[in-house]
Amino acid sequence: METLKSGSDALFILLGAIMVLAMHAGFAFLELGTVRKKNQVNALVKILVDFSVSTIAYFFIGYSIAYGINFFSGAEVLAQKNGYELVKFFFLLTFAAAIPAIISGGIAERAKFNPQLIATFILVGFLYPFFEGIAWNQHYGIQAWIKDFTGDEFHDFAGSIVVHAVGGWIALPAVILLGARRGRYSKDGQVAAHPPSSIPFLALGAWILAVGWFGFNVMSAQSIDKISGLVAMNSLMAMVGGTLSALIVGRNDPGFAYNGPLAGLVAVCAGSDLMHPLGALVVGLIAGGLFVSMFTLVQNRWKIDDVLGVWPLHGLCGLWGGLAAGIFGSKALGGLGGINFTGQLIGSVLGVAIASLGGFIVYGAIKATMGIRMSQEEEYEGADISVHRISSTPDREPNW
Repeated sequence: METLKSGSDALFILLGAIMVLAMHAGFAFLELGTVRKKNQVNALVKILVDFSVSTIAYFFIGYSIAYGINFFSGAEVLAQKNGYELVKFFFLLTFAAAIPAIISGGIAERAKFNPQLIATFILVGFLYPFFEGIAWNQHYGIQAWIKDFTGDEFHDFAGSIVVHAVGGWIALPAVILLGARRGRYSKDGQVAAHPPSSIPFLALGAWILAVGWFGFNVMSAQSIDKISGLVAMNSLMAMVGGTLSALIVGRNDPGFAYNGPLAGLVAVCAGSDLMHPLGALVVGLIAGGLFVSMFTLVQNRWKIDDVLGVWPLHGLCGLWGGLAAGIFGSKALGGLGGINFTGQLIGSVLGVAIASLGGFIVYGAIKATMGIRMSQEEEYEGADISVHRISSTPDREPNW
């Protein structure tokens, strides 16, 4: 029975890892569909190469920082328990690699390629696992202190704060340090629209992300005996709530309609194992409206050129999710309890502070040393031609 259990656990978390790996295709197509046509190839290449760099950084450095585990043992040791520890690493790697995938959407169309790969290595190797260890592995006694102070530990079941808020709040200083795309804002305060290049690809990316998210959330149980249908149902309700509110607040805009479900899913991650489905629906409804209103405010009023709206989507909706878990996870609102708002507030603010400060340090240092922005000519030509020497749809045959 023990062998059957370890094998089932390994298969369970492996399926989760595969589903979240597939989400990276969703990140790629969401960005491809949102950016202008001259940057589509770059969007596809960035996500794949960022994932590869993330794997190296997390394998050799990050996983050890977060969990004190490394894989410098013989294969006979690594294969124990059906290789469960290996596929657990794979699963948690797909979470870590979401950090640069999130940032990629904010800095699209004008960031240099190689400096961003360096940033990816630093973020996934050092910054992300620093907070991951605090939230999910009791590092530095911070969770124990939160429990002593509030009565409950900071709870983030599937990463509203650890993954999404951290990614979104690292992206904000990166976007600010980069500056807006040329021609986006005029000196007299007008905003030039850069409409999505492909609504079908944007929609495809959102669908892939939404489907994969059920592996992201449900498989966060990490063993088959802890699987919960409540997590799946809450994810569904939050997704639906985010879709409907984004559609209404966004006045039928398809870009908002397809980012709405993602906003709801970001927000429900933290408390998806504790909330009542009706609570999850409310969380999603608020998240969808929050994304649309803040995306519009950030782009048009504050003149921050966050191309995919990753700070509103992941940063703010993730922060809302961390706080919402403390509200709707309580027994008073139909949740399972064992959580409180004060503990969630402390843990969420800590994650935001570490991410924001770390983002400014990492991208500020890279900007000062090697630069993070393409030249005016490269940006005008587009990253596809400037970096990869090919467009997504070459419009003529080569001359021999």
